[in-house]
Amino acid sequence: MKRLTGIGASEGVAIGKVLLFTEEEMIIPEVKDENSTIEAELTKLEDGLKKSKTQLIAIREKVKEKMGEDKAAIFDGHIMLLEDEDLIMEVEDKIKGEGLPAAKALHDGINEYCEMISKLDDPYLRERAADLQDIGKRWLKNLLGIRIKDLSDLEPNTVVVTYDLTPSDTAQLDLENCVGFLTEVGGKTAHSAIMARSLELPAVVGIKGVLNEVKEGETVIMDGEEGELFLDPSPELIAEYVAKKEKLAAEKEELKKLISEEAVTTDGRKVDIWGNIGSPNDVDAVIASGATGIGLYRTEFLFMNSDHFPTEEEQYEAYKVVVQKMQGKPVTIRTMDIGGDKELPYLDLPKEMNPFLGYRAIRISLENKDMFKTQLKAILRASHYGQIKIMYPMISSVNEIRKANEILEECKNELDEIGQLFDRNIKVGIMVETPSTAIIAYKFAKEVDFFSIGTNDLTQYFLAVDRGNEMVSALYNSFNPAVLEAIQKVIDAAHNAGISVSMCGEFAGDKKATKLLLGMGLDSFSMSASSTLQVKKIIRSSSYAEAQKYRDIILQQDTPAEVLEKLL
Repeated sequence: MKRLTGIGASEGVAIGKVLLFTEEEMIIPEVKDENSTIEAELTKLEDGLKKSKTQLIAIREKVKEKMGEDKAAIFDGHIMLLEDEDLIMEVEDKIKGEGLPAAKALHDGINEYCEMISKLDDPYLRERAADLQDIGKRWLKNLLGIRIKDLSDLEPNTVVVTYDLTPSDTAQLDLENCVGFLTEVGGKTAHSAIMARSLELPAVVGIKGVLNEVKEGETVIMDGEEGELFLDPSPELIAEYVAKKEKLAAEKEELKKLISEEAVTTDGRKVDIWGNIGSPNDVDAVIASGATGIGLYRTEFLFMNSDHFPTEEEQYEAYKVVVQKMQGKPVTIRTMDIGGDKELPYLDLPKEMNPFLGYRAIRISLENKDMFKTQLKAILRASHYGQIKIMYPMISSVNEIRKANEILEECKNELDEIGQLFDRNIKVGIMVETPSTAIIAYKFAKEVDFFSIGTNDLTQYFLAVDRGNEMVSALYNSFNPAVLEAIQKVIDAAHNAGISVSMCGEFAGDKKATKLLLGMGLDSFSMSASSTLQVKKIIRSSSYAEAQKYRDIILQQDTPAEVLEKLL
């Protein structure tokens, strides 16, 4: 028996047989068939592109059905990469100017394009290079008439082992027969890991050299919480993990009894458990999980899934349906958070060296006042049907809040003039996700009705660590004492000003962090629907007084390792 370790990306136990999911080597013709014309090669290129686009659109629909709009939107960026005019022109020039066959021109064009952008300092562009390599393989295979292997038809109890699992691979997993997956690379915030958690599928990522260690068809045990893989396990170990798996299944069934219960500590402190959504399609899962509100409605997906700026009426309908479904429970709508890793084909954003620190989110909204007013009016109109709260993203200065609120007041006045009904006392808050806001949160607290901590960006900005860069991904850790102290400062500043504070980043759904965040005084936890019951259970079995003492111990630690050692 051998034990390998990686990063536990999605909890659960899987016992099954290995399927090695590896790339077949493609043979790329170096010269054009003498009977083929330039026009014929250009047609092959276009046909391969159309087929790839059709496949990606179909995959996107599958993901939307299985996992919701926010996960499906990953594929909008992939489809946009397929339509990159610079790349297409470069490949066409190779066919026309150099007389290359379509496959060779595409292969060389993609490699040159990827090599160029992967050398840039900007982490976002490096990530685009990796995505383009993946999409380029699909295009090449379609051009060459090679059947694309997928994971949609597997043998029972299959554990998929691969170098990396792309979002399109994950989307097509045969969930009836796949019991878990393992990868050589990746981290907890990789697309495949996030999707695995949504599907409640055990996953371990970042197991170096795993493809050389495992054999096709061999029995393995994987533990998605501990990040462990056991090769050739003994009958005793299999029995031990079968029992653990049964225990986890029983606990999951037991959790369902908490759906209608409130999240109240043993000594009477009540907190809110809310859900995150990307579209109206995600609301049903939030309601079914027993969440008592929506802490984050990511409106950018409404913009990303359109070929034009959504009209006021289109946005109003999308917000109204969510509010009506929530039947008076709070719905926090974040204004458009475009930029960074999210683009719009119809908004000509400038090419930037570092878009995560550039023209994005509230910065775009304040510069595009008419677009911003259209969104704010739609939100205000929908507020007539329930409890809506407005949240501004990527705030880094008090001036931004004041400018945004001035525009909001203009919108209210204009709606008043036409007799349009809306909630006159609508609450306004901000995402706390930049160091400048966290450090002087007490000043920002005077300007708003609530805070929501976005730990995904707050962590990477505080630690100067790109969470998508594997070279430094081990440094990305929300349990870093600097991040924890920043979170505590924000919560204290909010409470001192008499406003509430929630958290809507991935950290809010991390059960290892629940008792700590409770002790810090967090008022509301907002997360993926799949995490709500586990977090609720921990809160209901905790004492707030004890959680505060626990918090004091954790905040005394000097390193992330020391923090993790002290976690219960």
